[in-house]
Amino acid sequence: MSSTPSLIAIGNDSLRESFGKALSALADEFPKVVVLDADLAGGTGVHHFRKSHPERLLQFGIAEQNMMAAAGGLAATGLVPVVTTFAVFCLRAIEQARLSLAYARRNAKIVASHPGLDVGPDGGSAQALEDLAAFRAIPGMTVISPADPIEMAKATRAMLEFEGPVYMRTGRSPARRVFNDDHVFEIGKGQIVRDGSDLTIVACGVELARALDAAEELEKENISARVVNMATIKPIDGALLKRCAEETGAFVTAEDHNIYGGLGSAVAESLAASHPCPIEFVGVKDVFGASGEPEELAEQFGLTGPHIARAARAVLERKRKA
Repeated sequence: MSSTPSLIAIGNDSLRESFGKALSALADEFPKVVVLDADLAGGTGVHHFRKSHPERLLQFGIAEQNMMAAAGGLAATGLVPVVTTFAVFCLRAIEQARLSLAYARRNAKIVASHPGLDVGPDGGSAQALEDLAAFRAIPGMTVISPADPIEMAKATRAMLEFEGPVYMRTGRSPARRVFNDDHVFEIGKGQIVRDGSDLTIVACGVELARALDAAEELEKENISARVVNMATIKPIDGALLKRCAEETGAFVTAEDHNIYGGLGSAVAESLAASHPCPIEFVGVKDVFGASGEPEELAEQFGLTGPHIARAARAVLERKRKA
C-alpha cells in the first residue's frame, strides 16, 4: 500500500481534522472523489478539502436524507462520493444509506464526526451512541472507527481504495496519539498493540488510549493485559479474536458507544461462534449522554482507564471460577 502524505496527522489533532487533512492531501490521487457537505464543513474537517478542491465539494445544506440519496446517484456515474456530517444526523438518513448505498451496492463512503460522548457540551441529543449498531446491521456495510490521528489518515486512504459502502467514525476532540508514522492500517484486521497473557482488552476509537492506560494500571498489580486495536468493527477480525481467546481466555471490550450492538456485541458474536470465554463490556450502559467536557463524561459514564481496569479484574475473577 502506498504511503500517506506526512502532513496529514500532526500531534494530537482531532480525528475529524486528521480526516479532513488526509482527504485534501489525497484528492489529486483520487480524482473521482467528491465530498458532500451538509453545511458542516467546519465541524467535520472537510473545510480543508473545500479550500483545496472547492469545485469538488457539493453543498446540500441541512438536508442529510437528500444528501445520502444523492450519493447513490453520484456513485452510479462512477464518482466516489464521501458523505460528511455529524454521526447523529447520519441516523436521520439511515434509510437512504440502506437503500441508495448498501442495497444498490454503491461505492460511497459515509464519514461521521461527533460520535459518542466525545461530542461533549452539545449534550445527549447530539451524542450518537447507536451509530455503530445501526450501520453494522446494514448488509454489505463496512464499519470503521480509527483510534488516533495517524490511524485516521491511514484509514482514509484505505477507505478510498476499498470498493463498496463504508461507514467511518471520526471525532470532535483532540485525540491522543497512539501510533507512529509507520503504522499500518488494513480494513478487516485488528492489531495487538500491547501483548499480555491474562486477558485481552479489545478497544476502538478513543477508547484505545484508555485501554492502554488500563493495561498500565493492571501491570502494577502483576496482571498482564493484552490490548487489541479493533478499528474495523465490521467485518471483525474473527481469527485474531479466536487466537486471543485461546491464549488469554478472558475479554474486556471498550467503546464510546452503547454496550448494545457495537464493538462489544461484534466481539461476543464472533467468540460465541469460535471460542466462548468470559467477557465484560465497557461502554455507555443503554442510556443517553449528557452535557459536559468529554473526559468528565467518560468518567461519569464509566469509560476511562480505571473503569476498564475494574472490568478486567471482574472478568479475571469469572475466568478463575470457570
